[in-house]
Amino acid sequence: MIGVTGAWYLAEAGHEVTVVERRREAGMETSFANGGQISAGHAEPWAQPAVLPKVLRWLGREDAPLLFRLRADLAQWEWSLRFALECLPGRFERNCRALAGLAGYSRDSLRELRSRSGIQYDQLSRGILHFATSAGDFDGMARHAQAMRAMGVERQAKSAAECLQLEPALAHSEQPVVGGLFTPQDESGDAHRFTRELARLAAARGVTFQFGMAVEALEEAGGKIVALRTHDGARLSADAYVVSLGSYSPLLLKPLGIRIPVYPLKGYSITLALGPGETAAAPSVSLTDEAHKIVISRLGNRLRAAGTAELAGYDVTINETRCAAIVRRIRRLFPQLGAAPAVDNWAGLRPATPNNVPLIGRTRLDNLFLNTGHGTLGWTLACGSARALADLVSGRRPPIAFDFLA
Repeated sequence: MIGVTGAWYLAEAGHEVTVVERRREAGMETSFANGGQISAGHAEPWAQPAVLPKVLRWLGREDAPLLFRLRADLAQWEWSLRFALECLPGRFERNCRALAGLAGYSRDSLRELRSRSGIQYDQLSRGILHFATSAGDFDGMARHAQAMRAMGVERQAKSAAECLQLEPALAHSEQPVVGGLFTPQDESGDAHRFTRELARLAAARGVTFQFGMAVEALEEAGGKIVALRTHDGARLSADAYVVSLGSYSPLLLKPLGIRIPVYPLKGYSITLALGPGETAAAPSVSLTDEAHKIVISRLGNRLRAAGTAELAGYDVTINETRCAAIVRRIRRLFPQLGAAPAVDNWAGLRPATPNNVPLIGRTRLDNLFLNTGHGTLGWTLACGSARALADLVSGRRPPIAFDFLA
């Protein structure tokens, strides 16, 4: 999604664009089966003061929302230490402000793109309800919402009855909902379908997609990139280059002496196929479950539930225990779904910076730009990041307050 939206806005700005992609089609990596939320009202980093004690309690638990699998990997240790540093209150507040501004701009940009292009992707504009099933969690959420309101992020506190009015499917939960926070301007939709449709529209506009072509290296000379080299030895030259390789971005940049704090954060999702008798029992408002850190979105006749974060390097194998934990939670929240089968278990690598703030802008090499490191907020930040990138490549200043790379 990050690469395709970047191509779209660059082409819209008048640039001739070629996308080089190792997969056979668009949207087959982290955008394939994510949680589906465009959560501008909840755009905040995992690194926050309250998370460190929880991480210690979660150590050794296979179903923990955030799991560190420590390895003999210097990049992982460096990232983990920086993550702990970003949990300091002052840093957390700064990161929240940066993400909130970019997220709001991105949500508005998505709406504008949708209005102009007519793109369809199982979108729902019904807000996001962040609910709690324990009084302690709800109290903590309410206090946090008050602090976020001071930063200009509006979250509406809702009683248990108001939560059930917003989403009646929660009325049958085995753990009763005690309250929640609602962001009415937020949305949801199928990121994979959006990415494929936008790639089709971009191709019709003149963007060239070279699929099945992996980038092996960037060649530098005279303080700029002169070509990229592909897996089959081909060399492609351009006036400017944008690296949007997700979790693999630091591997391509390292030989150039450019180090970025991006590390893969593996996430999981399950997708339920909803039969005719189950559609009414499934939620139609996008949800976030505070207790288990799971996001839930209705995508047409499917229900997507995604969550957990695991630092395990570049391993994309599916841990059945973690997927089963998501399924169990969905069964408890919506017992009337019955035996709707899990049609897909999926795992993908989110390109995470320690503070969850993406890296957008120009590197020390004049014609090399980055648009990567969006972590768990790729769907939320994609259009705004790409629109800002197009401004930067065009020599314009983006109209949002954000610490772009110089």
